[in-house]
Amino acid sequence: MVRPQSKAVERPLKVISDLPLRPQDETECRRCDVHCDKVVYPAACVEGACPFLYAYEEFGRTYVGCMQKVYGVEIDLELLEEAQGAKPGFGAVKARRQPLPMCRAEVSSCYEHRRDRLGCVNPEFFELPRESPSFRVIARIDAD
Repeated sequence: MVRPQSKAVERPLKVISDLPLRPQDETECRRCDVHCDKVVYPAACVEGACPFLYAYEEFGRTYVGCMQKVYGVEIDLELLEEAQGAKPGFGAVKARRQPLPMCRAEVSSCYEHRRDRLGCVNPEFFELPRESPSFRVIARIDAD
């Protein structure tokens, strides 16, 4: 007797992506229900005379942007300065790539009420570049 071939039951499996080699280099994290993004403050670039800030004039307005493409928008300088003069200031824009050490950057989280009791599943994401190392290595060599 020949048995009819049974069809395999297929069901979609939830794919869990592996953590990247350097999670601190990512600009967004969606590994849990709290969504986090790295943001930068363009007004700090203007105030600090960042060497990577460029400006151009078009239609009688001056626009500024980042040559390193840390953020991908070009901002009307007059509107930025006007907003910066009022509280709470111009604010942040989403980083498109890892902020540079001289960038004023932070991690912005939304849906914080979804945070798990165990905390963040990707704590390395919160590491931001610094102008100087955040630790010191001291070697002690004993002479024989």
